[in-house]
Amino acid sequence: MTYTLPELTYDYGALDPSISGEIMELHHSKHHAAYVAGANQALEQMAEARDSGNFGTLPKLEKDLAFHLGGHTNHSIFWKNMGPDSPDRPSGELAAAIDEFFGDFDKFVAQFNAAALSIQGSGWALLSWDAVASRLNINQLYDQQGNVAVLTTPLLMLDMWEHAFYLDYKNVKGDYVKAFWNIVNWSDVEMRFNAAKKHASSLLLG
Repeated sequence: MTYTLPELTYDYGALDPSISGEIMELHHSKHHAAYVAGANQALEQMAEARDSGNFGTLPKLEKDLAFHLGGHTNHSIFWKNMGPDSPDRPSGELAAAIDEFFGDFDKFVAQFNAAALSIQGSGWALLSWDAVASRLNINQLYDQQGNVAVLTTPLLMLDMWEHAFYLDYKNVKGDYVKAFWNIVNWSDVEMRFNAAKKHASSLLLG
């Protein structure tokens, strides 16, 4: 097994009432686990295709790997982006950067919410660090892997697939997005922000 399902650092019910324990258990133990299994299966099938010389199947298998690996990595970040007893707002350099690039925290939240609620179909809203321009951006990620540029580092991710909220909120996505801000683990987001600024720029050429 190349990829494994990570354990959560809190109980399934720890984020209730923002996200119920029932959703957390299904989301982690079923949905995320399926992405892990799918990524490992794609790797195994690619190895079999190489060994048999059946290279015509590899493009589809590469797409399968991108989808399932996207699901695995996105959820791995998402779990750590949340936590019980979290502060209401970021602090330090991240708070200053949000003010710089979005005007203030309230405008940032409003733009992030708009990105989340206007996704067509399934996907994610994310706050990201763009190493090319050395700035924060808000992005929509389609499905699990589409529409985000290379050298974009996700810092804060919100899952907008229906399985993430439907048992709790039905089709009222706005209430789910609003509740998300009660459980954001800003310490984790700040750690990712500091790491992205330090390391991502070193990948650029010139």
